[in-house]
Amino acid sequence: MAQHATIVEKAVAKFIRALEERNASAHTVKAYRTDLAQFAEYVGPQRWSDIDHVLIRGYLAHLYERGLSKTSVARALAALRSLYKWLAQEGEVEQNPAALVATPKLPKKLPRVPTIEEVNTVLDSGMPECSAFEERDQVMLELLYGCGIRNSELIGINLDDIRWSNDVLLVRGKGRKERYVPFGESAKQAMQFYLPQRQRVLAEARRTNERALLINLRGTRLTTRSVGRIVKRIAIARGLSPDVHPHTLRHAFGTHMLEEGADLRAIQEMLGHERLSTTQRYTQLTVKHVMEVYDKTHPHAKKPAVSN
Repeated sequence: MAQHATIVEKAVAKFIRALEERNASAHTVKAYRTDLAQFAEYVGPQRWSDIDHVLIRGYLAHLYERGLSKTSVARALAALRSLYKWLAQEGEVEQNPAALVATPKLPKKLPRVPTIEEVNTVLDSGMPECSAFEERDQVMLELLYGCGIRNSELIGINLDDIRWSNDVLLVRGKGRKERYVPFGESAKQAMQFYLPQRQRVLAEARRTNERALLINLRGTRLTTRSVGRIVKRIAIARGLSPDVHPHTLRHAFGTHMLEEGADLRAIQEMLGHERLSTTQRYTQLTVKHVMEVYDKTHPHAKKPAVSN
């Protein structure tokens, strides 16, 4: 006989449904579903009034014992806090014991961003031999770096999202939020050079109604996994680090714009960040870069102090 769902399991199911109705990203929904199902299993048939911050700390300790990383444990705690916030809005609980539990201290890792020169070398020297569809791959890199868009946003672009008269793209971001992002002359030329080749591939594949801007050689929309593979392959062929992926080019966009004097709010708008604090991470990267340049180049920076 099937077991009855516990109070926590029922609440988790409702919360996940609410997230889906709010158009939360598929990644968020999947992660919360996994994390909260584990929590529901851990607490079993207990009521909300029985679950306090001590029990939640015990749950996090249980996750560490299972070999989870600090990042995964921090994510599990964030999922719990979100669940409790929603439960409070629904009138199910009066307080949030998860808020009393400290978030695991995560190592501050700033991504290594290629320099402007390194990115320009990749974009300006043509596609390497490993590129299976050179014209398309050039467009891919131009848009990832030139517009700072996410991998998922890139593959979601359709032909009718390109506003040629204004040189902007309509981009669908997280939570299906739409924004317009400008593209430069080199991205425009790359797209115009690619489109006849795209048409040729579609004709050969007998797929005349494909709306996607970026397609594979079978004439269907590219996947994020394919984009990741192609970017990595080209980066390695051009002498960049093997850990380069599509998001690296987004980081490079934000960092280089800031280095060249762009306003932080404008960068926030173009990147589609909901909070300015997310964009401010790029100031950390830029300050780090400025300090390195200063230490290497300022004539007085490395001089030993003269003792009196």
